[in-house]
Amino acid sequence: MSSPEIETLTQALAKLPGLGPRSARRAVLHLLKKREAALGPLLRALEAVNDKLTSCHLCGNVDTSDPCGICADPRRDARMLCVVEEVADLWALDRSRLFPGRFHVLGGRLSALEGIRPEDLSIDLLIGRIAAGGIDEVVLAMNATLEGQTTAHYIADRLESFPVRLTQLAHGLPVGGELDYLDEGTLAQALRARRPVS
Repeated sequence: MSSPEIETLTQALAKLPGLGPRSARRAVLHLLKKREAALGPLLRALEAVNDKLTSCHLCGNVDTSDPCGICADPRRDARMLCVVEEVADLWALDRSRLFPGRFHVLGGRLSALEGIRPEDLSIDLLIGRIAAGGIDEVVLAMNATLEGQTTAHYIADRLESFPVRLTQLAHGLPVGGELDYLDEGTLAQALRARRPVS
C-alpha cells in the first residue's frame, strides 16, 4: 500500500492519454526512484507552464506567450494560413517543418450529433483574419472524418467570395484518421500533395 499522496499522484497520471493504471504506477515509481533527476525538474516544469499558460489571441494555439511563438515568428509566411481543428493538429503539422505559414485553430469541428455549430468554433475569427487581407492561400487541414470534411466544406463556402486560393490536404490520409496520430512522412506527403478545394 502506498500513501494517499502517492496514490493521488498515480490516479492523476492514469487520467492522461496513453497512460492506464499500470503505466501510471510505473511512472510514479520511476519519479520516486529518481527524485532529484526526474521528480524535481518535472515539478518545476509543470509549475512554470501552469503559471504562464495562455491561448494565442490570433490563432488559438496554446503557448506560454501571446501571441504564440508561431504567430510571432517573422520567418513564417504570413500569406499562407493553415486551418486545423485542434491544437494537437497544429503541433503535428508544425513538427513536420514543411508548412512555412501560420495557423488557425478552430477549437473543434462541426457536428450535428454533438450539437457543435459554426458559432461554437472560431470560424468568425478566421473570416476576420482573411477579410483583413494579406493572406493568399488557406489550407484546410481538417481530419479525414465526416465531421472534418463537413467543416472544410462549410469554411470553403464562407470563403468563396474572398480572393484567396483554397487548398486542402491530399486524401492520402486514412479515412477516419486524426492528424495528431500520423507520422511525419504521411503528413509531409499530404502537405506536398494539397490541392484546390472543389
